[in-house]
Amino acid sequence: MGKRRRVAEPRKTRPAVVGGVIAVVVGGAGLGGWALFGGGAAADDGPATSAGHKAVKSGPLTAAEVTTAAQRFLTAWQSGKVPAAAAATDDAGAATALLTGYAKDARVGDVTLTAGTRSGGKVPFDVKGTVTYKGTSKPLAYASSLTVVRRAADGEPIVSWRPSVLHPDLKEGDTLVTGESGTPPVKAFDRDGGELTTAAYPSLGPVLDELREKYGKTAGGTAGVELRVVRGTASEKAKLSDKTVLELSKGTPGSVRTTLSPKLQAAAEKKVAERPSASVVVLRPSTGEILAAANSSKNFNVAFQGSLAPGSTMKVVTSSLLIEKGLAEAEKKHPCPKTFTYGGWKFHNDDDFEIKGGTFKASFARSCNTAFISQAKKLSNSDLTKQAQEVFGLSRNDWAIGVPTFDGSVPVQSAAQMAASLIGQGGVRMNPLNMASVAATVTSGTFHQPYLVAPSVDHRKLATASRTMSAKTLAQLRELMRYTAAYGTAAEAMSGLGPDYGAKTGSAEVDNQEKPNGWFTAYRGDLAGAGVVQAGGHGGDTAGPIVAALLGLGA
Repeated sequence: MGKRRRVAEPRKTRPAVVGGVIAVVVGGAGLGGWALFGGGAAADDGPATSAGHKAVKSGPLTAAEVTTAAQRFLTAWQSGKVPAAAAATDDAGAATALLTGYAKDARVGDVTLTAGTRSGGKVPFDVKGTVTYKGTSKPLAYASSLTVVRRAADGEPIVSWRPSVLHPDLKEGDTLVTGESGTPPVKAFDRDGGELTTAAYPSLGPVLDELREKYGKTAGGTAGVELRVVRGTASEKAKLSDKTVLELSKGTPGSVRTTLSPKLQAAAEKKVAERPSASVVVLRPSTGEILAAANSSKNFNVAFQGSLAPGSTMKVVTSSLLIEKGLAEAEKKHPCPKTFTYGGWKFHNDDDFEIKGGTFKASFARSCNTAFISQAKKLSNSDLTKQAQEVFGLSRNDWAIGVPTFDGSVPVQSAAQMAASLIGQGGVRMNPLNMASVAATVTSGTFHQPYLVAPSVDHRKLATASRTMSAKTLAQLRELMRYTAAYGTAAEAMSGLGPDYGAKTGSAEVDNQEKPNGWFTAYRGDLAGAGVVQAGGHGGDTAGPIVAALLGLGA
């Protein structure tokens, strides 16, 4: 990640003063009008023990305690009294660093804080200020919140410090900096030359930020002056890009052309907006071009960077392995008992169904877990990992699509965890981009690394797979997915889209989550897609209609 240039200058602004007194504006139930006071004025001495020591306060916080603790912190912050504000939190060191940087590095002055309605220990508040850099000023306004807790040492009410208290976009290790942006802005365009904006495509915000981070310095633009969130080490590891909070002066944008289809992207945005926590990707199998990518969330790109157990959609990869090793054949009988125990774990099918005398094709189409778990004893611990890496290009961390991605993870595991991996649980982790690529590999016969920006733009080397499936294996795998789309768990979602199609549904159990994540991966002609609806339930009912609707539009 490119770091923004920091320019430290003497602070030229002062806290807002009205009649010689700094005022905290307060509204909302339980907060009333706030008067200014010193650090000890609101302290509650509390009862003393027989030994002369104060008793540690406990129990739920009262409204007065929350109000007083929040008041102490916000008053000191607005007044520019950093030590007092930091002392009103449970992490004075971290609070001091960020509050000091707020004036010195972010160059925010004339701060006014307006509290909202208290809810339990949480107090929302609005922030207004002015950002000034080299004679240019611009107003800043945003909403934040704080939470009051009891201090462990004595039970006193105190603000629980988090970077997000200062600004909601800040995570641990991040900072706010105002200066020349360092990275010029870019305008991103779809494959037809139309500009991509968050107004038209709301979920593309993280992608547009990442395109700027990657191509801003090479796309022909010039930098402006901005207040930005500069990411720290933890955020960089999470592949979060720096974020513009306020633009003081515009730079000259460069331009980047993407592979996105305006028709499919618009449709994808609409479909994910119909469900909470939904993500989808559509790509062209013959080339790897990404035609659409959308998320219900506007803050994190689950479609490219999510890391979730893919459930039974992983059975596409596992089936290719079993067929290659002669452990399964589409039209041959294959066991599907109600349960199967391996490595000390008892694995179940949905509602403990069984298929007596059925074929492997029937087990795949109905998503029989035990049909796969029963073959674990005939596999080595690394077989699935090698299949995912060598045939499907997954789990190697070498994709270069033009923005950051998580490229799937299929670790080598043993015993019950290895068996669970065969059905997309255990340590296996994927996202819609990964699983769309799996479907694309099946329909094209060869892994083509997905990409959002053509490699010719910056001479990137795309990842390749070391081998392909045999013609016999590929033909059977396509038959399994076609049968599932026509007669299996994907039939309702894929209705009317045949005959050149295939699909696989999936559900992935998540700890402490009432409903599983619903997955769906499919192809139709030269389109492949995958989606997930977190905590949605069965993939055929949740993610399936989203993916199928996009495949039905055509390229």
